[in-house]
Amino acid sequence: MKTPLKLLLCHHGTAGAKRAETLALELAAPGVTTIVHCLVVPELWAGMQGDDWLNNASTRDAFGDYVENMLENDAKRELAAVEAHCQERGIAYEAVMRYGDPADVVVQVAIETSVELVVIGSPRIKGEEGLRSRMDLEKLVRRLKCLLLIAPHP
Repeated sequence: MKTPLKLLLCHHGTAGAKRAETLALELAAPGVTTIVHCLVVPELWAGMQGDDWLNNASTRDAFGDYVENMLENDAKRELAAVEAHCQERGIAYEAVMRYGDPADVVVQVAIETSVELVVIGSPRIKGEEGLRSRMDLEKLVRRLKCLLLIAPHP
């Protein structure tokens, strides 16, 4: 595989995403490659209001603000970490953070940024920690107009 000039790294902090980051950094060439880091906040967070245990509107709103701030801080931490790894290696870095269906967002960002390669982590193995927000691989493969590389489990 030739060295990509621009690659899209889908990374949100899971073990699979970290494997994808390692692979993307191995494929990237300092001074040649730009890594576009795409962090997707899945739609499932939209309904997180705690309605089952919060009993008034102001408490629900306060909880919603708390969840939103927590997600934003987590995202900023992930973006900063990947950017630092790119800077250490002399690789150009761009960040894109979006809300929505992961496959739809990845396809949209791949088109907008004209990447040659998309790198994602493999699906979570049973027992691995974290949110089970799944990428619809069939939708992604059918709609993506560039190469897709899925980082394997170790």
